Formats: sequence, structure tokens, C-alpha cells
Amino acid sequence: MSECLHIIVKGRVQGVYFRAYTQKQAVKLNIKGFVRNLADGSVEIIGNGHPDDLQKLVAWCHKGPILAKVSEVIINPHALSEHFELFEIR
Repeated sequence: MSECLHIIVKGRVQGVYFRAYTQKQAVKLNIKGFVRNLADGSVEIIGNGHPDDLQKLVAWCHKGPILAKVSEVIINPHALSEHFELFEIR
């Protein structure tokens, strides 16, 4: 069973290695998809994987790496529009 989530992380999340650490967590949890910075200063994540693993990633997103200061995490179901082989930084 697999599900896909669209996650937006707000706060001090750019310039603090958030994308690199997100990729590391996703790979560890066998989640496929991508992470990228958005123009408004937030980080966008599309994650596809087992629901339990996705919840672990979401829990991690609430903290992020040590230098991050997460103020909000917005999670929505996402219709899988592309096939992901791995988890990449875009």
C-alpha cells in the first residue's frame, strides 16, 4: 500500500540544509519524490511511500535540522502525477 503527500514547511527552512536532511530522512524511510525551495521561503515536499513511513517524515518535518525553525507544516493528499524512482532535491 502506497500513498502520496504534498507537504509545505514554513519558517526558517531555507539556507539551513533542510532539503539535504529531508532527502536523507526520505531515503532512510524508502520514500520516493522530491523536495524543493519555493519563492516564498518555504519548502515543498512531494513524498510517495508507505503511510507509516510518510507519517514519520511528517513528524520529522515539524522539527527539521538543528538550524531550522519550523513554524507550520501543511499536509495534503496528492494525486501521483509522475513516477518517482528515488527522492531528489530539485
